[in-house]
Amino acid sequence: MPKFAPVNAPAQGTRMTRLQQVELRLDVSHAIGLDGPATVFASVVLPAPEALADPAVVCFARPSSSYSRAYYTHALPGPGSDAQARWHAGRGWIFVAVDTLGCAGDANLDPEALTFAVLAAAADAAEREILARLANGVLVDGYPPVGGATVIGLGHSLGGALAIYQQARHRSYHGVGVLGFSAIHSHPATAPGAPPVVVAWYPRDASAGETEPLNAEALDAAGTAELQGQAAWSSLAWGFHYDDVPAEIVEADLRHYARIGLAEEEAGSEREPWHARRTPQRAARATLTPGIVAAEAACLTVPVLCATGARDLVPDPHAEPRAYRSARSIDVFACPRMGHVHNFAGTRELLWRRIEAFGAWCAGFRAFA
Repeated sequence: MPKFAPVNAPAQGTRMTRLQQVELRLDVSHAIGLDGPATVFASVVLPAPEALADPAVVCFARPSSSYSRAYYTHALPGPGSDAQARWHAGRGWIFVAVDTLGCAGDANLDPEALTFAVLAAAADAAEREILARLANGVLVDGYPPVGGATVIGLGHSLGGALAIYQQARHRSYHGVGVLGFSAIHSHPATAPGAPPVVVAWYPRDASAGETEPLNAEALDAAGTAELQGQAAWSSLAWGFHYDDVPAEIVEADLRHYARIGLAEEEAGSEREPWHARRTPQRAARATLTPGIVAAEAACLTVPVLCATGARDLVPDPHAEPRAYRSARSIDVFACPRMGHVHNFAGTRELLWRRIEAFGAWCAGFRAFA
């Protein structure tokens, strides 16, 4: 059986005082069709059995391509407090933070083989295994069976695109929360008066050698590449973190992008637990291409929450419902004083409260649908 350890006590006002965190390694080799073993890592944060929400809610949360599952389980630095997984579990949810396949640095997995289809199949297989263990009461000794739960899928940035794709292809969830990703066109925010960030566009799942980058604007900007690079770096700082996040935290967070893919000895001691060791490059390459999961978004029938920061990759949050043509319920929330990396923000709890309300809505929706 997996080991579990106590998690820090939740914030004042929660419904319980005891949490457990279970670390899982889940073999998904059978689900993805690649040669060799494939493992998905997940952290399950459990409330005390007597504090489980009624009806039960299980939330699977996937980070962006640059972060690990610890983005949800650690209290990230910045002006906010607590960790998202603890916060939700403290209110009765079972919260599962799931690594994107390959982001832990699995040496046998080629990032160029990890397409949207492979990543979604791996996550779906891992999540169904966790739900089965919960339903059969075998996740942790002594924890009662949890069946018939309302299952919520959250995804941040690329994780949001993958949650959309996974729901369209595998019907994994009763509701989908898309965080910091636009199903129409994700694009970095820039400070007023600053040069816009120009990025290349790639077809979804194109390998590194299959195609040249698209987007005439990006190609025309080649002559000012150095200036654009400097502007892009400062714009990332402005769009990823709000003004109340200390500058040294912003700098340290952005610095980790250059270390993704490096060996441990090269990356140094500054790599934090919430930083991904590798990026699924084949999938991540197309994240900023317009409409990259447009067909899948149009097929979703479950309730959808589109949640963004005040500065984010979503240029027009209130346009997002157009992407979800089949969804029975669509909510939009733009969280004030929040950049793209939501869980560093001082207003992080406000976002979590909105997600909690969405989960309650999905559970209620199921009762009447």
